Amino acid sequence: MHDLANWLIGIRRAALALTAATASFVCPDIPAAHAQNVMRSPNLNIQSRMPAINPTMAPRINPNVAGGAAAIGRTPPVGQRARIGVTSTLPNARFSPNLSPACSYAHRDSSGECQNKQVSSSDGGGTGKSAGKGKKGGASRNAPLAAFNATAVPREFVAEIDSSLSEAQADALARRHGLVRLQSQNFPLLGATIGLFRIADRRPAQKVRREFAADAAVRSVQPNYRYFLQDQKAAQTGGDPAQYALAKLRLREAHTLVSGANVTIAVIDSGIDDRHPELANSVADNFDALGSKEGPHVHGTGIAGAIVSNARLMGSAPQARILGIRAFGTAANGAESTTFVILKALNYAVLHGAQIVNMSFAGPKDSLIERGIGATAARGVVMVAAAGNAGPKSPPLYPAANANVIAVSATDASDKLFEASNRGDHIAVAAPGVDIFLPAPDGKYQMTSGTSFSAAYISGLAALMLERNPALKPRELRAILMATARDLGKPGRDDQFGAGRADAFAAVSVIAATPAVPVAGVSPGSAGESTPGRQQVPPTRALDQPAATMASDKSAASDANRAAAQ
Repeated sequence: MHDLANWLIGIRRAALALTAATASFVCPDIPAAHAQNVMRSPNLNIQSRMPAINPTMAPRINPNVAGGAAAIGRTPPVGQRARIGVTSTLPNARFSPNLSPACSYAHRDSSGECQNKQVSSSDGGGTGKSAGKGKKGGASRNAPLAAFNATAVPREFVAEIDSSLSEAQADALARRHGLVRLQSQNFPLLGATIGLFRIADRRPAQKVRREFAADAAVRSVQPNYRYFLQDQKAAQTGGDPAQYALAKLRLREAHTLVSGANVTIAVIDSGIDDRHPELANSVADNFDALGSKEGPHVHGTGIAGAIVSNARLMGSAPQARILGIRAFGTAANGAESTTFVILKALNYAVLHGAQIVNMSFAGPKDSLIERGIGATAARGVVMVAAAGNAGPKSPPLYPAANANVIAVSATDASDKLFEASNRGDHIAVAAPGVDIFLPAPDGKYQMTSGTSFSAAYISGLAALMLERNPALKPRELRAILMATARDLGKPGRDDQFGAGRADAFAAVSVIAATPAVPVAGVSPGSAGESTPGRQQVPPTRALDQPAATMASDKSAASDANRAAAQ
């Protein structure tokens, strides 16, 4: 037993020695004194699953996931390194225009829905870039206006309907399609009856229009497009009365030959303050195509002033007659009009003897307005329109882009293009349109900018040309206007200035003078008769000189004076 016990003790010691030797071999850095610890149950030390972030290392981001809402629908400008993120192919979410700077007015349709591309034919209007910021954060005077926020009136459309329908039958036609007839009338200019309709329920507009267009009594259907006046915010002020446009257009020299007498210009615009001293006895007739009770408006008054001012200021055709047509009413985003109203205005202008139509507004291409312009041109009426204030990236705006219309861009006192002015191969000529001093309602004055006023100056210049030769056709007048313009910018015709800055004296000088021909149909009075009590304006006068009587045969100036002028 004693030997057995010693043997067992020996076996145990040998086993312990072997274990220690093995541990020392496997873990050579562990002191032999601690070898026993290796055999104990280890403590579980589980580290956090969040990886440590090395501050010197950029995080790895999946480009297909990162970017979030800030990157949706935005494409980096050409030439810049692309930001992380992709351009979404989904339509933008619908936001309040007051809460979502990512969806500008230029990208909203008539219901306020964000679109993937600019909404204008603009649109234009429109038209366009958001207003730029000046150095102090305010709107830049020479920056493009915000583009139009909607191209058409929601849930309204205009349609050509069977002219034989009575009003009761037209109402019945509308009710069959769940519509309300707001207005309808016959337009001799088009030889058609046009109605304005509104959808009475919440059905999709496109579906309703398709169904209505399929009716045998309906000839055509289109949206009731919106149009906007083309001016910048006008601050009423008592600014410098000096008019640089007179010298730029050489109007004083032109007025030694003609001043626009016996020529009627229809101004399709907002309300005109015909009681303003600058416009005394110059507005022969007024027509309200809106049927509104609004008073005079700053834009319409300024446009009329650019043409016929004849007191402290001088317009481009101070003896022309204005046919004032209110087609634009005050709205949330400035004065605006629609297809139906402008068509009424154009129809009235032609039927009442207008020889020139001034259209200082812009919007999308519109098939009904295009028809109206074509019919107006066929009657030999000269049409002048503002190129638009939507900036260099805007597509062409209408009616200026119509081939029958003289499109006018704007320049400043240094002959530089107004930054907000539209460009394009449809531009005929340029005229001053920046910081223009003009009359405003209630006997006040304003300093304002925009292609609206450039167009007004050219409408007056056209009146000078028609007084010189009433037989001029619109195409002939346009050709002379462009041929006598003073080239600006790149040599030759360009998309900014057209043929160049208009030159009134050069234009009237190349036209052979002919006796004035009375024009019938002007209300009140015919275009060939002088308006009773009309102020006669001398061809040239200082701004601080009172008006004097002008000879009735001023247009037939002596040959000596003509030779000296030439």
